[in-house]
Amino acid sequence: MALTLRQLQIFLAVADQGSTAAAAVAVALSQSAASAALNELESLLGARLFDRVGKRLILNDNGRLLLPQARQMRDGAATIERQFAGAETGAPLGLRIGASTTIGIYLLPALLARFAARHGHSVPHVSIANSAAIGAAVAEFEVDLGLIEGPCHCAGLLVEAWIKDRMVLVAAPGHPLAAPGTLTPAALRGAGWLLREAGSGTREAVEQALLPHLHYLRPAGEFSNSEAIKRAAAAGLGIACLPRVVVADLLAGGQLRELATPLPPLRRNFYLIRHEGKMLSARLSAFLQLCREGAPRGGG
Repeated sequence: MALTLRQLQIFLAVADQGSTAAAAVAVALSQSAASAALNELESLLGARLFDRVGKRLILNDNGRLLLPQARQMRDGAATIERQFAGAETGAPLGLRIGASTTIGIYLLPALLARFAARHGHSVPHVSIANSAAIGAAVAEFEVDLGLIEGPCHCAGLLVEAWIKDRMVLVAAPGHPLAAPGTLTPAALRGAGWLLREAGSGTREAVEQALLPHLHYLRPAGEFSNSEAIKRAAAAGLGIACLPRVVVADLLAGGQLRELATPLPPLRRNFYLIRHEGKMLSARLSAFLQLCREGAPRGGG
């Protein structure tokens, strides 16, 4: 078998672009050359990698099986090229980092700034989604490293506990549960809760912390990011359990009040995740080391 990196590069371009014409532009080849390379790859593997739907090429099950392996080989080759070209950790090519929402918005920017100050400017490519989506992106080699807020359930990943995060219960100052002496477990069971969507690390952490004591959380609203939840809480739509780093500004400004819960302290881990087959470039190793030193701002 004479499998080449060029064939895999074209396969990846077709998977990303959806056609050999668009892929040819992306890899600076003629359409006929791109089509020929894809045909050669499918012939070598003895399997079709795409379903032809009109003019579009859609990955089939064979293609989806090959996709993460092709990305791994492409990334490994790129790492070797940079190492032997004398690339330093601060060279312009940047890391691909996936972060769950709270980390991506409130912690990662300062981490990247500290990394740039230490190693020189680079151009990071950042994807922000919920923890489940970031875990899937790491598993598929779409990002080099994931920083997530909840346990990771994807196979083949190395999961490293990172920093501790403190969760707090908050409500608008005028909410009935903000009055002193009102925050009993029975009152919390009857409250309307503002929650993240399923798959969010924050949602999973909230349920793990509260359900053993309250047994049920009555939803008053479900939101796809924590910023919307804290604004909804400040508007009086319900109560919320959020990382303190998320609500620090509205607590300081008086739009939210931290509730003195009778429950045990609400803490959770943030995690660093990477694929067990991912090659550690000098840049990725340096960024991991910086992360292990601790986030510039912590959740407590």
